[in-house]
Amino acid sequence: MQGTVDGFTYGLVTPVTAFLMACLGAALGLRCTTRSLRTRGASRAGWLALGATSIGSGIWTMHFIAMLGFTVQEAPVSYDRPLTYASLAVGVGMVGVGIFLVGYRGATRMALVTGGTITGLGVASMHYLGMAGMNFEGLFEYDTLTVALSVVIAVVAATAALWAAVSIHGFLPSLGASVVMGVAVSGMHYTGMAALQVHLHPDAVPAPPGEAPTSLLLPMMIGPGCFLLLAAVVVMIDPLVVSGGPAEARRPPGQAARGGGTVTSIPAQRRHTPPYASAARKASRQPWNR
Repeated sequence: MQGTVDGFTYGLVTPVTAFLMACLGAALGLRCTTRSLRTRGASRAGWLALGATSIGSGIWTMHFIAMLGFTVQEAPVSYDRPLTYASLAVGVGMVGVGIFLVGYRGATRMALVTGGTITGLGVASMHYLGMAGMNFEGLFEYDTLTVALSVVIAVVAATAALWAAVSIHGFLPSLGASVVMGVAVSGMHYTGMAALQVHLHPDAVPAPPGEAPTSLLLPMMIGPGCFLLLAAVVVMIDPLVVSGGPAEARRPPGQAARGGGTVTSIPAQRRHTPPYASAARKASRQPWNR
């Protein structure tokens, strides 16, 4: 028996909120990646890790906010917590591989293609692993071509986002890139959901009225949501992340960059030699007349 699927139980509330969370995670991740390019050593790794976690958390939160509006009318739906958290770990981990690859290798063609592919596959893996964590009296069936299209959208969006992170340094252009990534991630999610068909077992229990997965999903989203808020505070405190200007232009005179910090240079002092000392020195250098 085929189940009746409703992906917009709450109307436009869930898709719009999910889109905004995807944009927030993308904006934080892109700015952190751009900021990492102006540092070295442990500071660069720290900014890249913050950017990867921001993007992964934003995409994961976007997915499950959108899933709040997903219901199967004929059967109750619950979520397996280990698989749900595993989807978060997979998303953050694979996004981190792509972010670190581009952060250290630069915007080369090979780095962008490899990093974008790994990041896009991570986004798609997060989505379908999260779907595998749904429990109900039935099974999912996917259309292969539509699933492939959703993976292509994820890879293209991830590659474009990584290119923007290392190539676009202005604040407003970076916000535009995050909106584009939010649209692409949301498009990937709903493309994947369009590939879905639900087949129920013959003895499936009808869903009781008013039951929803909200009580399960909302507590799980508190942690990633709080992390995104803390990451936003860190990003807003650092002026270079917001302005996107060159680091050297904002250093006081006499300071030069070295690694993740600054080193103050002390101007050299010239010694003034008295005239009589210079004359004596010249006389001492003359050969003796024998």
